[in-house]
Amino acid sequence: MDLPLESLRTLAAVVDAGTLERAAAQLGVTPSAVSQRIRAIEQRVGRVVLQRSRPARATEAGEALVRLARQLALLERDALAALGDDSPAPRVALAVNADSLITWFMPVLTAVTAQRPVLFELHREDQERTAQLLAAGTVMGAVTAQREPVSGCVASPLGRMPYVAIAERSFAERWFPDGLTPRALERAPLVDFDPHDSLQSRFARRHGAQRDAPRHVISASAEYAEAIALGLGWGMLLPGQFEAGVARGALVQLAPDAIEVPLWWQRWNLASPLLDLVTDAVAEAARSSPALV
Repeated sequence: MDLPLESLRTLAAVVDAGTLERAAAQLGVTPSAVSQRIRAIEQRVGRVVLQRSRPARATEAGEALVRLARQLALLERDALAALGDDSPAPRVALAVNADSLITWFMPVLTAVTAQRPVLFELHREDQERTAQLLAAGTVMGAVTAQREPVSGCVASPLGRMPYVAIAERSFAERWFPDGLTPRALERAPLVDFDPHDSLQSRFARRHGAQRDAPRHVISASAEYAEAIALGLGWGMLLPGQFEAGVARGALVQLAPDAIEVPLWWQRWNLASPLLDLVTDAVAEAARSSPALV
């Protein structure tokens, strides 16, 4: 099946812009021309590829085409770079979980930009959901908890992030006077990072809780740790996030066991020098980081 490159680029532009009108302005054509290109590719593949909502979204079939459009754009940039083209720096979109961002991932950016002009676009998402952005074609690489490669991608292990249950001392004395009992875990407020965060629930189930406890949701890394330190609830933290508080006696570790979250690097399965450069930098940063075991 011959897929016209112009239509693929237009579909990706609409998904990025959110509306046909904004995509048309960016492409320098009329909204009618954009609509015609989308209809042409839908007729070619025999499926609806775009949900004409606000914002416009790719369907499952459309996501595969958006991913193809961005992969072709990456290969085109690699070819131009090999020819000595000095066009604007390429944009590299990556998905990374918040805890990796604050502990070990940021040196990846400087390592890559030291060797090649690149503009990064980072999408912060829970490690259980970053692979979805990869499947949708939104990003070309992702730090994820998903071991099974996304279609058209390859995966390599990065290490494991260990989390332990932490609470402010007076909070622990109030809610866990008899230790970490199932009943106490069902009643004591906890702090989740976002609505998809399951670490605290997994820990509570491991220690016998049968019901979910009341929960706060605080989707910012520094503020999440601060909420626990202030006694808003208990939660799972990385060792570096609580050691100073334990040393001062302000925080306590509720149990000796940890939940280790395996992390994987997934990327498009393309022979791309730029993507290879990013992958090497990710592997080196993970290998040298004490945050991963």
